[in-house]
Amino acid sequence: MNVALVIFSADPARGGAERYTGNLASALAQRGHRVDLIAARLGPPIDGVRMLEIPSRAATRSGEYRKFLTGLDRHLETHSYDIVHAMLPVPRCDVYHPHAGMAKSAFEATPLNRLNRKRKLYAQVEEKLLTGPRRPTVLCLSNFVKGFILTSYPDIAGQLETLFNAVDLNHFDPSRHGCEARKPFNLGTDKIVGLMIAQHFLRKGLAQAIVALAKLDERMVLWVIGNDNPAPAVKLAKRLGIADRVIFAGTTKNPADFYAAADYFVLPTPYDSCSLVVLEALAMGLPVISTARNGACEIMTDGKEGFVLQDPDDVPGLTSAMRHMQDADRRADMKKAALALRPRLSYEAHLDRLEEIYRASHRAH
Repeated sequence: MNVALVIFSADPARGGAERYTGNLASALAQRGHRVDLIAARLGPPIDGVRMLEIPSRAATRSGEYRKFLTGLDRHLETHSYDIVHAMLPVPRCDVYHPHAGMAKSAFEATPLNRLNRKRKLYAQVEEKLLTGPRRPTVLCLSNFVKGFILTSYPDIAGQLETLFNAVDLNHFDPSRHGCEARKPFNLGTDKIVGLMIAQHFLRKGLAQAIVALAKLDERMVLWVIGNDNPAPAVKLAKRLGIADRVIFAGTTKNPADFYAAADYFVLPTPYDSCSLVVLEALAMGLPVISTARNGACEIMTDGKEGFVLQDPDDVPGLTSAMRHMQDADRRADMKKAALALRPRLSYEAHLDRLEEIYRASHRAH
């Protein structure tokens, strides 16, 4: 098939949807599909994939988005695709894949969001796309997300397909050794290292994790990966007297090295459609602490592969879960349970399902 993958930023270093889109482009090309990756900002070249940049420079973020949509429309008028698979709201596509949740829900979430011109524009474009004459298939990353989508758009149940995130099991190999990743941070084997990978630290529950860490013994440290501003979290850690136990490592192109070096993964997020980092951690055999508001936790059983908190603000519950990670035998049992999930996380199964959706969408349109 001739497939166009559309995303605003195609830089995989940003993680999340950006990394997923790059991996997907590569995998589809390896399966023999012709793939164009279309973005306003491109990342590194991908073998077998044509990288197409849509100029979008403007004075505001909403202006950049408008310019990108205009350029995309012009491109689609002159190029034919079997499937246009968009990761953000666009005027036309065959498959809509909202990794961060529905734009309408985000816009309506708070009064502050309603003042955000870009969020408003995203919501307007999305609503026209989903309720217009040529409606796309909407990919839901989890059943958790499906419920949210139907709250915003109760009449599109027939357009919804669930496509759980997946992991490249060859890359995220549990036999990988992580000792080298610890050395630059002076993390000896006596330390019990909790890992968080996120692009928005406080929005993903870092503050709660720091407060919980302060209640635990000095063996416990928190390793934080991402490109967000660490200053607010550093200030909190200093106030609690544990600044030396919260270690910010910046960004990485090799998260698997950090998974291999950590003892458990923690992400007490208040909302995550289906956190890829949680699935990667599980595939590496890391016990995971996250929340019921993270669609990725649908694959977990609370107390087996880790802990699923019902309330992301439940700091006592988070503290208790992190305290369990002090027990090496408990961690070892959870590691075995996490590794048993690997077949269900297979990227090949994910691609097989996506190709089925592509074929059905192509027939429908």
